[in-house]
Amino acid sequence: MALSRNPAVDTVSGIDHLYVTVSNLDRAQAYYDRAMRALGFKKRSRPLAGGDLHVHYFNRVLQFTLRPAHTGSTAHDPYAPGLHHVCFRVADRAAVDEIARALQAAGIHATPPREYPQYHDDYYATFFTDPDGIRLEIVNHLDMRKRIAAEWDKIAPIPDPDSSEDA
Repeated sequence: MALSRNPAVDTVSGIDHLYVTVSNLDRAQAYYDRAMRALGFKKRSRPLAGGDLHVHYFNRVLQFTLRPAHTGSTAHDPYAPGLHHVCFRVADRAAVDEIARALQAAGIHATPPREYPQYHDDYYATFFTDPDGIRLEIVNHLDMRKRIAAEWDKIAPIPDPDSSEDA
């Protein structure tokens, strides 16, 4: 069944929260305390889901949570099924530069910010990797997002295979 065509109902405005399972919560928390401080996030921790401690980092619009893994001890493989990487978008290139400097100052190796035209014309980013091998990214590429917003009504919706309306 297709959703209504009402943009006020159908529009998802962003990701509310993201949970990342880590092999060693203490090690991950020490790393993410430094990384998320550089991003301007705040922190709260509390037990959830069966008593496991969850570490919540948040800003005004996003919650990024660490939770302990229950099984497995292998490093993260971004090319196996599951999470490939996490990208945080910022307002401008200066913010990418500032965060990269803050990450480096916190002892986190971040790549020098630069353009990545293979992704998009105005794609400007820095990358860093957490202790479990999850790649994180800070990006600014507003031109592409502005074009998508401006051309939204011209972009075809995803067809509903169960609807004769979309056939």
